[in-house]
Amino acid sequence: MTPVEALERVVHCLDRAHDTGFKAKAFVRALDVAKAVLPEELAERATAGTLTDLDGIGDSSAKVIQQALAGGDVAYLADLEQKTQVPLTEAGAVYRQALKGDLHMHSRWSDGSATIEAMARNAMAIGHEYMVLTDHSPRLTVAHGLSPERLAQQVEDVALLNERLAPFRILTGIEVDILEDGTLDHGDDVLSQLDLVIASVHSKLRMEGKQMTERMVRAIANPHVDVLGHCTGRMIGKRDPSSFDPDYVFAACAHFHTAVEINCRPERLDPPRPLLKIAVDYGCWFSIDSDAHSTGQLEWQPHGCNRAAEVGVPLDRVINTFTADRLLAWTRAEF
Repeated sequence: MTPVEALERVVHCLDRAHDTGFKAKAFVRALDVAKAVLPEELAERATAGTLTDLDGIGDSSAKVIQQALAGGDVAYLADLEQKTQVPLTEAGAVYRQALKGDLHMHSRWSDGSATIEAMARNAMAIGHEYMVLTDHSPRLTVAHGLSPERLAQQVEDVALLNERLAPFRILTGIEVDILEDGTLDHGDDVLSQLDLVIASVHSKLRMEGKQMTERMVRAIANPHVDVLGHCTGRMIGKRDPSSFDPDYVFAACAHFHTAVEINCRPERLDPPRPLLKIAVDYGCWFSIDSDAHSTGQLEWQPHGCNRAAEVGVPLDRVINTFTADRLLAWTRAEF
């Protein structure tokens, strides 16, 4: 393992642990520095004990570099690998083993921290056959959402990557904003060109319940919408769930064959269990998605698998247990 590979893995594990503090930022900085320095210089500095003279390399990252160069175990990394594993229950493991892909993730094209290729290679490493790339739509400017022109360029880039990564497949997609009136942040001409569309509310989350219900149902009814993303918009401990009528919303999802996302981000875990049970009762389809913004977060699906098992989500109603071809047939079917 090279020093850069070791630092990349440290950052991966810290992302998996959802560590966003000083330590994580310091290792990201150290990784950037290590990438910019010739391997020969890193080796010379390790021998001379001058790694920390490089701005951005601290004692901890210097030790990782030195141990990687020595060819033995990297003690800090080995400890991280063990401590940052995502818990998976026995019942949840049944769902995790059945998943063939992840339908919701972000790259550097919007607000993710990794390249599309890095996300793809890590998805492959954890056993997926495909992934759906769902960067944000343009209205979410804080997340550098994709205009139609940028999205078209991304689709071209994905086609080239698929040639290199086959048989693994990157499917094209978008997480499109549901606007205040229930219309979407891209037109039908754009959405119809994509393999899968997730629609999510990101603004006006405190809207009155009746209006929010109408807003969501209008989006769910759009024939190009395949998945309803993080339906309550909650941030655990920071933001309460939005108000809407779950009977109307989940009945609409069942009627229009729009899957309900089981969002696996630890701060979301959306929908909450009581709402998830209602969606099960309505016979909805589901997707268990990481909503990853970095490579380590791709390993968050067990959070959703555990919850799906707890409330009895039918495994045959989880669309990312499908093969890529079956998933595409499902998204393209007219109901």
